[in-house]
Amino acid sequence: MKRIALGAALATVASAALAENPIDRIRPDAPALAAYGDHKIGVTTLTFTRKGVADVVNATAETVPTYDRALTVEVWYPAADSTEEGTTYATVLRDGTTATRLTGRAARDAAPAADGPFPLVIVSHGYPGNRFLMSPLAENVASKGYVVAAIDHTESTYSDLSAFASTLVNRPLDQAFVLDSMATLDGPVGSIVDGDSAAVIGYSMGGYGALIFAGGGLSPEIMSSRFAPAQDLLAVHQSGSASHDDLPDDRVKAVVAIGPWGRNWEFWEGAGLGAIEKPLMLIAGGVDDVSDYAAMRRIFDETTGTERHLLTFENANHNAAAPMPAPDNSWPKVESLGYAPFEHYADAVWDTVRMNNITQHFVTAYLDLHLKGIADRATYLELTPKASDGRWSMSEEGVALDDHTYWAGFGNRTAVGLQFETRAAGE
Repeated sequence: MKRIALGAALATVASAALAENPIDRIRPDAPALAAYGDHKIGVTTLTFTRKGVADVVNATAETVPTYDRALTVEVWYPAADSTEEGTTYATVLRDGTTATRLTGRAARDAAPAADGPFPLVIVSHGYPGNRFLMSPLAENVASKGYVVAAIDHTESTYSDLSAFASTLVNRPLDQAFVLDSMATLDGPVGSIVDGDSAAVIGYSMGGYGALIFAGGGLSPEIMSSRFAPAQDLLAVHQSGSASHDDLPDDRVKAVVAIGPWGRNWEFWEGAGLGAIEKPLMLIAGGVDDVSDYAAMRRIFDETTGTERHLLTFENANHNAAAPMPAPDNSWPKVESLGYAPFEHYADAVWDTVRMNNITQHFVTAYLDLHLKGIADRATYLELTPKASDGRWSMSEEGVALDDHTYWAGFGNRTAVGLQFETRAAGE
């Protein structure tokens, strides 16, 4: 009986631990820059409102109503050394109604660090998604000396999902507005934001928005497609238009587009993508059938106006790199969806924590290089394109020998299944 009771108690403890849904896990085999940084982390929730915005959802051939578009933003930031870390994030699953809780290292409304200001990173989720979808990356990056603002894109979240046309028009405009709002923010958190040095990280439709915001104007042909909303509202992003020419922001020093959607439906032509001059990192799953891996490779080919990188998770699908680990209560099937929400977060081949750690590593190197000017971070981006072609050759003392070509920052055998390609501007 005692053994049965002990077993039941251990099962209860294990179940409780699983229910914590941690977003801060770093595997023992994670690459070097995946680890959390030296800063304690604070987190706060803000709301910014775009006034008098065109109501894309309710626009008709006769009229375009306007509304005030409120955006909820979760902000992670370096906190004071005395901060006692640890918080729980309350959110919902993919079905938009089932509550779930995440645990992380940040402290709610903690005092900011004294050694700012810190560069700004805008994080933009997919369709649908919410501001917590990429919370493992957001929290991790904040610990390394960045202020990270993750947006709930109105009419594109799990809870308020609406017409796709709203996302097409509003996504890059939301990103630009939140950058402005954070750069001019008052109060303790605002005092540590370096709004003149910023990056945008977008996943799926967030990547679509980031490419437009970076300078990738849309194809004229897409304005008459089945995707286009009434009253030519999407034309605000058309390549060569005055409105789009005014959108790219000199404060944005780097862009990361993870699984960006759009090239698979000809939203850009080569000329539109070629206008992007911001440093660009693309991250993709090698069998992505939502944004289409071949289409994302076309983005890599056609962004000839800048140096760019393409990190590929071989055999991963659209959930590569960005989503948080699937919460425990996402595993059962939900009737309103017809499937388990687990499918929205997980990949059939890759472990999500593993992908998160690899993304944290590369994004850290990339942001440190372009936003902080840490030149030696380039070492982590100068790699044998196909990891399996790299050779591990180290002395007994751990010194790399002349024929060592394995990926910098990765332990022996731990870069398997990855590709990292780089092209210079003009190529």
